[in-house]
Amino acid sequence: MKRLELINRLAELDRRGIYVLARRDIEKLFPSESAKSMEQSLKRMVDDGLLQRAARGLYVNPAASSKNRWIAEEIAKALRPGSLSYVSLESILSEYGVISQIPVSRITVMTTGPSGVINTPYGTIEFTHTKRGAAQILKNTLTTQGRPLRIATKRAAIRDLFRVGRNTNMIDPAEIRGIEEGEDE
Repeated sequence: MKRLELINRLAELDRRGIYVLARRDIEKLFPSESAKSMEQSLKRMVDDGLLQRAARGLYVNPAASSKNRWIAEEIAKALRPGSLSYVSLESILSEYGVISQIPVSRITVMTTGPSGVINTPYGTIEFTHTKRGAAQILKNTLTTQGRPLRIATKRAAIRDLFRVGRNTNMIDPAEIRGIEEGEDE
């Protein structure tokens, strides 16, 4: 892969709002590149600052003008392709004001994919596996304009936190009573 060719392809993707790329996506851009050559090219492009390694097999275009505040969610989405993932637990409960702590440089994500903690240059992404089916997840999550991942409703996020059994002492007791009494968000 030639430097100028990569710059042009990255600029084209950036115009379409794409700035997080899996290795397989980059390989599709350069189909004639052998696996060994691709490995060397990616290392060189990272060393030159044209790409930034976000996680194993995942890269970010650091010069992209389409990057926004949801980059960690874009990375999370790319790390669990084919899985249904949504922001929940402490991250979304903090946004709802249900807990006073604000997770700094960490995003908590429920996923139908595997659990795991991934450290990226854009913060830590904590994946927690859920056995919920797609219909139940879609019913208990919302989409937000411009946000890459769905977000749990307040009620679903509280239930998720109790289900995983951690940090439940951070929740305002009035919020728990509201959930138990069936109040809407």
